[in-house]
Amino acid sequence: MSPRVRRLAVPLLTASVLALATACGGGGGSTATETSAKPGEKIKLTVDLFGDFGFKPLYEEYKKTHPDIEVVENVTQFNDHHNNLVKRLATNAGAGDVVAVEVGYISTFTAQPGRFADLKQYGLDKRQADYLDWKWLQGLSKDRTQVLGLGTDVGGLAMCYRKDLFDKAGLPSDRAEVAALWPTWEDYIATGKKFAGANVPGAKFVDSPGEIFRAMVNQASTGLYDAQDQIIVDSNPEVKKAWDLSNRLTQDGLTAKLAAFSPPWNTGFAKGSFATIICPAWMTGFIQEQAKDSAGKWDIATVPGGSGNSGGSHLMVPKQSKHPKEAAELIDFLTSKENQAKVFKEEGTFPSIPALYDDPSIQNFTKPFFGDAPIGKIYSEAAKALKPQHLGPKEGDVRVAIGNGLGRVEQGKQTPDQAWTQVLEDVKKIK
Repeated sequence: MSPRVRRLAVPLLTASVLALATACGGGGGSTATETSAKPGEKIKLTVDLFGDFGFKPLYEEYKKTHPDIEVVENVTQFNDHHNNLVKRLATNAGAGDVVAVEVGYISTFTAQPGRFADLKQYGLDKRQADYLDWKWLQGLSKDRTQVLGLGTDVGGLAMCYRKDLFDKAGLPSDRAEVAALWPTWEDYIATGKKFAGANVPGAKFVDSPGEIFRAMVNQASTGLYDAQDQIIVDSNPEVKKAWDLSNRLTQDGLTAKLAAFSPPWNTGFAKGSFATIICPAWMTGFIQEQAKDSAGKWDIATVPGGSGNSGGSHLMVPKQSKHPKEAAELIDFLTSKENQAKVFKEEGTFPSIPALYDDPSIQNFTKPFFGDAPIGKIYSEAAKALKPQHLGPKEGDVRVAIGNGLGRVEQGKQTPDQAWTQVLEDVKKIK
């Protein structure tokens, strides 16, 4: 798996691990004793991430003004990272001084305020004015009295597509004309049928239905939970609509049946196995890494529905850290306005600080790999159009159940109706 993978769109934490997370609850557990380094003694801070966040150059910069701080980065795959964090919180040992949490699971961990340092104690509540309101709120404890995490990025949506494959299919390939093909998801499917009718060798219209489902649900005002933290999968018509449309992609033979972030999916980028893919800002860096020989073949257009969010992360300090003050200071540095802008330009992760969205250095930023697409402008507009959606305490677990159902349909194991019935049964078991 590429080191650039860091915002997995369909998290797959196991049920047993999520149960363990629940068992952890909001209790405080034992707390590590904060230690102070002697003059000239180095403090080692470990930073646990799920992939490459683009922080390594920032660590080197940080060391120039903090020579007594040694930063060690531990990178694991998405599932392993979050599974390990749950276990380490439960045993109160082994977690990094700074840990990343993806948005699909942020509510799972903010529900355990006793397990994390309150960053307000280290003055980081001063950062509230920097952030998108909803991004800031995601990092707070449920009662909003504690600052548990600072946001790194948001995943404003667009649609990446292969211009060369569109040309072969006889479809427009100019990004404005492509966007005009699919103002709605129904139009997107209709475009997919036209692509399929052209029989482009070795290429399907889309990688798989899972990301399409998530994008559609994320565009709704209400998603999998209501504001009272009740799961509403069975009663929210937007969820069922997204389910039906996503499965139409499978039924119409438009998917390459490549599960996101699997090795065959990675290879699919290089082979040109699919013509379109849901493309939050962070995906641009991943595409560039996986499809090194495809420069100029990819471009970016507006996503059907016009906006949405997929992914994004927060940095948190487990209470077991022996150096929470220094860890909080490092988080403050890594998430600063200047450094979020730097990481965006290098890695593609889009800032969660709205003051940057109109900054000329962001607005005018382009990427030659994507045909000099106005990356900054596209994702700034997407971020401005974002409408926050309430995330429930078992958001990731619910998404797993639905994603598994979509997979069963794609694999031919169940009809959409059969899979939906099982999804609803599986979701009822999530407490």
